[in-house]
Amino acid sequence: MPRRPMPPVLAVLTLAASAPALGQTFALPDGPGKARVSEVCGGCHAINRLGAGYTPDGWRMVAHMMQNFGAPVPAEEWPTVTNYLIAAFPEKPRPPAVVLAGPVQASIKEWPVATVGSRPHDPMAAPDGAIWYSGQLANVLGRLDPATGKIKEYKLEAQTGPHGLVEDKAGNVWFTANFMGAIGKLDPRTGAVATYPLPADPAMAARDPHSLAFDQSGILWFTAQQANRIGRLDPQTGEIKLLTPPTQGARPYGIQVNAKGVPFIVEFGANKVLSIDPQTLAMREYVLPDAAARPRRLAIGPDDVVWYTDFARGYLGRLDPVSGQVREWLSPSGPRSEPYGIVFTKGALWYSESFAKPCTVVRFDPQAEKFQSWAIPGGGDIVRNMDVTRDGNPIMANSLANQIGLVEIK
Repeated sequence: MPRRPMPPVLAVLTLAASAPALGQTFALPDGPGKARVSEVCGGCHAINRLGAGYTPDGWRMVAHMMQNFGAPVPAEEWPTVTNYLIAAFPEKPRPPAVVLAGPVQASIKEWPVATVGSRPHDPMAAPDGAIWYSGQLANVLGRLDPATGKIKEYKLEAQTGPHGLVEDKAGNVWFTANFMGAIGKLDPRTGAVATYPLPADPAMAARDPHSLAFDQSGILWFTAQQANRIGRLDPQTGEIKLLTPPTQGARPYGIQVNAKGVPFIVEFGANKVLSIDPQTLAMREYVLPDAAARPRRLAIGPDDVVWYTDFARGYLGRLDPVSGQVREWLSPSGPRSEPYGIVFTKGALWYSESFAKPCTVVRFDPQAEKFQSWAIPGGGDIVRNMDVTRDGNPIMANSLANQIGLVEIK
C-alpha cells in the first residue's frame, strides 16, 4: 500500500556517530518485524542508520517518538517492530564517562516531560523562573514550573516539529518550526500561534530551520542547517532575509549573538565559525586549525570570546574573534565523547558529553584551565542544547530520556 513520506527528523532518530558509513553493505537480520522495519525505516532514511543501536529503553522511546509523528506502522505491529529493533540493534560500545572531582558543588534535578516520546530538543529559561522546552515529535511547546513540577503543554499544528526556542521582551516564545519550514511565535497568555514561512526558494528542498537568537535591537536571527542558510527576521514587519554562507554545505547550526549585536554561527558541515555584520550583512568565516573539526554548539563569554563544542573530535574550543587565535582542550571522556550543548555561566563553561556512558555535565574553568564533571542521573541521553536560568544555573533538554534537567550550582 502507498506510504506517505516521513519528515526529515525521523531520518535522524536512529543516526549516531557510531552508525556505519552510508557506503557500507548493510543487511537486516531475520526475525519477526523485519519486513515492516525494512519498509517503513528504509522508506524514510538509509537503513544502515539502525546499526548505531540503542538500549532497550532507548528503542522503546524511539518507537514512541515515531508513533507520535505518524510513522505508518499498524498499532498492533508496534510491539513486534520494537522487539525486533531491540534484538537486532543493541547499543554499540560507548566511551565510559570520566567524572572529575573539583572545587564546585552542583546537583542535577530532572523532570519527565508531559508526553512520552516528545523528544524534548531545546530548553529555554524564562525570566519568571519557568523552563520551556520544544517537544519536537509531539508538536508541543512545554512550560515547566520547577517549584511545583507542573507542566503545561501548548499544542501546535501537526507536522510543525518545534526545534529551537527563545523568548522576546514581551514574553512571546519564538521557535523554529523545523518540518513546517517556518518561524513560529506563541503568545503564552492566549495560546495563539503566528507563523512566518520561510521565503520560497527552489534550492531549499530541505529547509530545516534550526536554532535562533535575538539581537539587542529585537531582530531574530536563525539557522537553516540542511538548506545551508542563515535567516534574519524583523518581528515588526515579518520580513525574512536569507543569507548563504560562503562555504558550500556549511550546515549552519548553533547561533549566539555577542554583546555588540554580532551573530556568530558554528558550521557543523565544516571546520569553521561564521560571523555576520548586522548592518551590512557581510559574513566572515574563521577557519579552525583541524580540518576534521565539526563545531556544533557555541557559547559567548562576557569578553565576547567564542567557545564551541567540537562534536566530531571531542574537544572544547576557544576562538578569539579579534585575533583569530584558537585554542582547544580534549574533553574529559575523550575523542568520542561528542560534546554538544554548552553555556557560559558563573565564570565557566558548562557543557554535556553526549556520547559518554552515562552522559555527563562538564565544567571548564577558563582561568585555571581545569575540568570538573558529573554523571547525569539515569544516563542523560542526549543533551542537544542548554540555557541558563535567571539564577545562573544551566538547564538542559534530554531528548532520548524525555526529560528536562536543571544543574543547581551551590
